[in-house]
Amino acid sequence: MRLLLSRSARALWPVLLLLVAAPLQARWHEAQTDHFVIYADDRPEDVEEFARLLESYHAALELLTGRAMKDVSPSNRLVIFAVGNARDLRRLAGGDHYLQGFYIPRAGSSRAYVQDVKINRSELDPSMQTLLHEYAHHFLISQSRFAMPRWMSEGAAEFFSSAQFPNSGNVSVGRPAIHRAAELRYAAEVPIGELLDSDLYNAKKRTVYDAFYGRAWLLYHYLFFSDDRKGQMAAYIRHLMGGMTALNAAQAAFGDLKQLDKDLDRYAKSRRMMAFNLTPDMLPPPAAVTVRPLSEGHAAVMPLIIRSQKGVNREEAAKIVSEARQIAARFPNDAQAQAALAEAEYDAGDDARAIAAADRAIALDPKVTNAYVQKGYALFRQAAEAENADTAYKAAMGPFTQLNRLENDHPLPLIYYYRSFTARGMEPTETARHALERAAELAPFDQGLWFEAGLMQASEGKIAIAISSLSPIAGDPHGGRFAATAASLIRAMEQAPEGEPFDPAPVLAEANRAAEAAVGAGTE
Repeated sequence: MRLLLSRSARALWPVLLLLVAAPLQARWHEAQTDHFVIYADDRPEDVEEFARLLESYHAALELLTGRAMKDVSPSNRLVIFAVGNARDLRRLAGGDHYLQGFYIPRAGSSRAYVQDVKINRSELDPSMQTLLHEYAHHFLISQSRFAMPRWMSEGAAEFFSSAQFPNSGNVSVGRPAIHRAAELRYAAEVPIGELLDSDLYNAKKRTVYDAFYGRAWLLYHYLFFSDDRKGQMAAYIRHLMGGMTALNAAQAAFGDLKQLDKDLDRYAKSRRMMAFNLTPDMLPPPAAVTVRPLSEGHAAVMPLIIRSQKGVNREEAAKIVSEARQIAARFPNDAQAQAALAEAEYDAGDDARAIAAADRAIALDPKVTNAYVQKGYALFRQAAEAENADTAYKAAMGPFTQLNRLENDHPLPLIYYYRSFTARGMEPTETARHALERAAELAPFDQGLWFEAGLMQASEGKIAIAISSLSPIAGDPHGGRFAATAASLIRAMEQAPEGEPFDPAPVLAEANRAAEAAVGAGTE
């Protein structure tokens, strides 16, 4: 993904204090569709229109890719938080001056953070374009475990996110990426070989901003619409899936790469470019959108929910839980306020209080799923220190079992059923192994979950399947140590016999040593 995924962000605490101390956020609304849940402090009609635009975009993705997304379980929908203006968003993410939004893919809790809702049918604002870019990644990863090369992954996301919604129900996709025009003209050039081969690109040290994203978009757009090169992109993918290297696949599909580079230069100077203008009759019937105002307690605690669900460190958690306790005390009969307190208590390390708050939320409204999640988390953490592990982990599965009854395809009960065995040092049952694999299928965008599934499959001797599970992680150009570890595991497994259990411990230990050495050398 782009530079949007921030794992080391600092807190937006001063802003949160102002928000919490302000009058109740009476205008907070929630919109729900088949694929999205949106929280915004805005007019209900604007939130509804925003939701409809996103569903239209999703329908366009399905039509143009020929891939219909399977039914999404409620908790695997993308939750979008509209968090304020550009300054608020950047502070929340840690101060990146160029950030327009960010996306965190997690099983059962994928989150996207954008600026406040702005509907502009003539030209999308940068925050909305960023959201469309990240959702294109989310959609494409959900459709296939094929590890797209970086240029193709980013080029596709740029291609689809250069969208426009000119009239109600209309979607224009594949328009020229105007926001990349200056980059293509003035940024450092990226040779065709480096564009196509991530290893070559990564091997070259860069001190200035280059035209990678713009060039990736240009190549994707050119191959998508060019009559002269019709079918070449599909052939390229087949060659990659057949095991060819990046450059060999490109040469087999595209021919002379120097000529391809020249053709791209000419294409960039085109006075007109094609795009898809999709009218409502070309798309499925509009998805249903329901909009409701949040309760006073839920609205009051929303700034803390936004911060908590982004991820917090110990210091941030301590500050948030103090405010969450005050709000929960003001709204003792609000299930969402109590569930938010349960999350804050868990983050702050107080499992007993987290369980008590979750129980209050469930008693008030048994359908508040986050209460079951936080109670399960807290009980699992307690079970790790319990004298009778079997009894403790059985109790810890209780909330997840209840959650499974509420939502059969929620991935977390499946994940924690598997972990209830591994946490005790027990061999997971066949049912537990299938549960983990099913959870990964439900959340194909969660790389950490697929990493866990890949290790499990390797331990069973399912070497080919494990390599398939880990390959998209290893191929992630933004995966860092995670991707490097997956690549090391794959190299080791390629020498392992199929059908014999593979022990990943030596590879993981070496990866940890390399990471510690990198930190010590100041390279991370």
